[in-house]
Amino acid sequence: MLREIDARRVEKSIRTLVGFGTRNTLSSQDDPRRGIGAARDWIRREFESHAAASGGRMKVELQGYVQQPGPEHPRIPRPVQITNVVATLTGTQPASSGRVYVVSGHYDSMCTSPTNDTCDAPGADDDASGVAAVLEMARVMAKRAFDATIVFMAVAGEEQGLYGSTHFAEQARQRGVNIAGMITNDIVGSSTAQDGTRDPRTVRLFAEGVPTDETPEEANVRRSVGGENDSESRQLARHIKESAERAVPGMTVRIVYRRDRYLRGGDHIPFLQRGYPAVRFTEPHEDYRHQHQDVRVEDGVRYGDLPEFVDFAYTARVAQVNAAALATLARAPAVPRDARILTRRLTNDTELTWAPNPEPDLAGYEIVWRDTTEPYWTHVIPVGDVTSYTVRGMSKDNFFFGVRAVDREGHRGPVAFPLPQR
Repeated sequence: MLREIDARRVEKSIRTLVGFGTRNTLSSQDDPRRGIGAARDWIRREFESHAAASGGRMKVELQGYVQQPGPEHPRIPRPVQITNVVATLTGTQPASSGRVYVVSGHYDSMCTSPTNDTCDAPGADDDASGVAAVLEMARVMAKRAFDATIVFMAVAGEEQGLYGSTHFAEQARQRGVNIAGMITNDIVGSSTAQDGTRDPRTVRLFAEGVPTDETPEEANVRRSVGGENDSESRQLARHIKESAERAVPGMTVRIVYRRDRYLRGGDHIPFLQRGYPAVRFTEPHEDYRHQHQDVRVEDGVRYGDLPEFVDFAYTARVAQVNAAALATLARAPAVPRDARILTRRLTNDTELTWAPNPEPDLAGYEIVWRDTTEPYWTHVIPVGDVTSYTVRGMSKDNFFFGVRAVDREGHRGPVAFPLPQR
């Protein structure tokens, strides 16, 4: 699957999106050659062509609504249609198909002014690169079967205020959709920093610690026993790093322990706000001359988010990293539910319990542990198909523990971080 991801197709997609002149959310919705409507229709046709190879398992739809202006929407000066292009690859295992993984990029763009809907806004890196990666993933993954469901999505309205992703996340919450993980790809097109240095084998993965939607009661527990570094999003990030680096030799997923960059945000945030684990991929070092800039030459420096500044092979490798992680997540068992560390007895052993997973191909579970100062899980204890286990001679006070499920083919899901229970 990863060998089929093609840098030439990534380049073609980016250049096609740039060719629409501007993809500003406020630009034309019905011009067949220029504006966000032309980009929307082209993305839909691309998804539909990929869905043709899925045997009916991938469905493509437009999800849209009209965003009204108002004081709380400074980048929406008039009513505007926001449309997400969504391709859903339904899982084939009944016990897992209701578990959903979402991967996205945003297809809108902007020049210096977010409300200038006529200027050229090529948006090659931000974020035609992310959309191209998602399209290429959809192309190669549509031909494969996965236990869980994968949603490939291009969203609009990101530059105006995360409107498309907010709409999707809110609709999912209202329908009770079990989104087990969301990955956004935003600015994943360049391996060259502003000072000219290159890092073509690293991609950053932003993952928050303290959950955005944490309740006061949950905060009290966390302050008591720890877990600032063990949110569902951090566990998702660790799983992505482990599975992707194993499958894509030479690529490093650098987890950044932040929700996003300083004073900035992306399409994963609306999912976090609604309690879904979500993370963001971004290139290792950004060049701000090629983001949100009018296309121009100033003092001999070329400004603008143009294709000439994109490393298409790098974007293809980022797509491989995404695809490896998504394939592993969608074929592995779910995160175990109701994981608990029992605290009713004072003991230097650690007693763990969890609810059984529903998957018919489940093989069993593993206990993972690490020192409290370690960033990643360092030790594994296979425990078989049980729902409780006591780690002898290791105190819960001195280590962090987790539990994960494994299927008969060796696919491992993300870790559940247990809460205390008397």
